[in-house]
Amino acid sequence: MSTALTLISSMATRHLLTALAEAHAGGGAPATRIESVGGVDAARRVQEGEAFDLVVLAADAIARLDAAGRLKPGSIRPIADSSVAIAVRAGAARPDVATEAALRAAVLQARAIGYSTGPSGTALMQLFERWGLADTLKERLVQARPGVPVGSLVASGEVELGFQQLSELQGLDGITLLSGMPPEVDIVSRFSGAVTANAAQPDAAQALLDFMAGPAADALKRRHGMHAVQASR
Repeated sequence: MSTALTLISSMATRHLLTALAEAHAGGGAPATRIESVGGVDAARRVQEGEAFDLVVLAADAIARLDAAGRLKPGSIRPIADSSVAIAVRAGAARPDVATEAALRAAVLQARAIGYSTGPSGTALMQLFERWGLADTLKERLVQARPGVPVGSLVASGEVELGFQQLSELQGLDGITLLSGMPPEVDIVSRFSGAVTANAAQPDAAQALLDFMAGPAADALKRRHGMHAVQASR
């Protein structure tokens, strides 16, 4: 019986990766044990040499691990693109967020705004800077702790408006999804995977990554709030 592969990832991809790994194992490949934690913690553990066969993180974090020599050369595969969505508490009024101007107005009216760690949160802060609202919103911004869904802050009433990747907001109790970001200010994060430099099963790990990056996985990505990597990005 083959030994299970080990994979560490950020929280954003945990449901998708579980579904993809199960689909791959259904074809006779090894099973995969997945540990999902905050992205910063996952990257630190790989950087420090903890033993995993694969790592899946935001593309910029994967690039840093590659530059540090922690990944098998040539093993990186882009897996999925993930768009940011917006949520309010279930039963609350639904603000108009269909255009950039409407979203800016909704943000200005919100009592508190929740956002995540990682690249999507960074991009949202850059948008607020571009709008000239950084100082105005400073006291109303609530960053979720690593591994804590922004949706939980929305559901509890701690924040009025929450921004996080759709994959992490969909299916949560106590919230209402408004939509994605307006097209003109869309925030999309790319997640990539790689075989670690100290992988115990590098060939099997690469085969799983190739499956995850391939077209056979596209339907599962859509089901889990993500989509296939766009060549133009």
